[in-house]
Amino acid sequence: MELVTPAFGLVFWMSITFLTVLLLLKKFAWKPILNMIKEREESIEKALSSAEKAKNEMASLKASNEKILSDAKLERDALLKEARELKESMINEAKGKASAEADKIVAAARETIANEKLAAITELKNQVATLSIEVAEKVLRQSLANDEKQKAYVKQLLDEVKLN
Repeated sequence: MELVTPAFGLVFWMSITFLTVLLLLKKFAWKPILNMIKEREESIEKALSSAEKAKNEMASLKASNEKILSDAKLERDALLKEARELKESMINEAKGKASAEADKIVAAARETIANEKLAAITELKNQVATLSIEVAEKVLRQSLANDEKQKAYVKQLLDEVKLN
C-alpha cells in the first residue's frame, strides 16, 4: 500500500511547490493572461458589432439596390412606351404624308389626262373639219350639174374615209 498512499513529506513538498508556482503565476502571469483574455473578448465584441453593422449596411444597400432597380425598370418602361408612341406617330405622319402625296399625284394625273383628252378631242375636231373641208372642196371641184355623178363621188369619198 505504500505505493498507493504518498508519504507526508512528499505531500508537504508538493503542496509548497504548488503554492509557490500558484503565487508566482498569480504575481507574474495571471494579470497578463486575464488582460489578454479581456482584450480577446473586446476584439470579439468589436468584430460582432462590426459584423452586425455590416449586416445592417448590407440590408440597407440591398434595399437601396432594389429601389434603384425598380426605378430603372420604371424608367425603362417609360422610355419604351415613349419610343412606341413616337414610332406610331412617325408611322401615322408618314402615312399621312404619303396619302397626301398620292392624292397630289392622282390629281395631277387626272388633270393631265383631262388636258390630253381635251387636246385629243380638239385635234380630232380639227381633223374632222379638215376632212370636211377637203370633201367639200373635192365635191365643189366636180361638176355640180350631174347629180348622180356627185352622189357617186360623195359615196366614194366616204368609203375612202372609212378605210383610213
